[in-house]
Amino acid sequence: MNVPRPHKPLLLVVDDEAANLQLLRQILQDDYALLFAKDGARALELARQERPALILLDVMMPGMSGHDACRRLKAEALTRAIPVIFVTALNDMRDELSGFEAGAVDYITKPLSPAIVRARVRTHLSLVRIDELKETRLQIVQRLGLAAEYKDNETGLHVIRMSHYARLLGVAAGMDEAQADDLLHAAPMHDVGKIGIPDRILQKPGKLDADEWAIMQTHAGIGADIIGQHAPGGMLALAHEIALSHHEKWDGSGYPRGLAGEDIPLAGRIVAVADVFDALTSARPYKRAWPVTDAVAYLQQQQGSHFDAHLVDLFVGQLPAIDAIRLRWAEKEDKHAQA
Repeated sequence: MNVPRPHKPLLLVVDDEAANLQLLRQILQDDYALLFAKDGARALELARQERPALILLDVMMPGMSGHDACRRLKAEALTRAIPVIFVTALNDMRDELSGFEAGAVDYITKPLSPAIVRARVRTHLSLVRIDELKETRLQIVQRLGLAAEYKDNETGLHVIRMSHYARLLGVAAGMDEAQADDLLHAAPMHDVGKIGIPDRILQKPGKLDADEWAIMQTHAGIGADIIGQHAPGGMLALAHEIALSHHEKWDGSGYPRGLAGEDIPLAGRIVAVADVFDALTSARPYKRAWPVTDAVAYLQQQQGSHFDAHLVDLFVGQLPAIDAIRLRWAEKEDKHAQA
């Protein structure tokens, strides 16, 4: 039986000296597929055509220098994400600084150590893989959130808009950038539990009766179960917390646990504001979109009862940025509806 060979990452090696290209071939050929160029112009051409996973780039080349080639790579959408490692005999700190300013991720000096070359290449390819996994994770989270929206007669971009509102409010409330990014990524899953609610209840055009409302309220717990329990501090742990707490109310009249005040996790309080604002300002099959002024007035009327009053004040203070997000995604939504 023929066993397929594992895919080898593609590297582009650029140096005007044939001996250096041959040395790097010997160091890397067992683990990587290799492309070679002897000048900056050819390197740019190959980078655009082949999209290598990483580029090893000499600095001192006739014509276009490595620094100039790197700046060109970083200026083009097709190639800017490809990591560049400079390989050079220059070892002055100012030379290294120039390389990093041009957009390189690392700097290897000659004479080359095979072990160092292999280690640096592995490290930076691993970082690329981590970035790809983070982006894939975010897309999966958003798509899972969208699945719940489609069951609930929601427009598909609700989860994207409200998650951007939540991030903005999180920063205003004192979150650092990493915490706010976790909130951005976790918020789209806030209503994922609606997947478990019968369509006859989710899509009922009129008011729910007491039994139906009791079933509807279970979506918070269902969502938390779908996301699962995770170690504290991660994005999925935050998503679990949000799913379980974003329908709690400041005065304790919310669900599923009847939490009140600051016993409600901050992320849940933030998502409650962002979620309701977007629901009010978006058109639905059963209602028109509220004007922003009316939606803000509603949030302010509900300060201290439904919502954390301080968070509403912070939200209102961010209205220009909030409105820019709303208009940006409303335009995309209109185009999607017309497609």
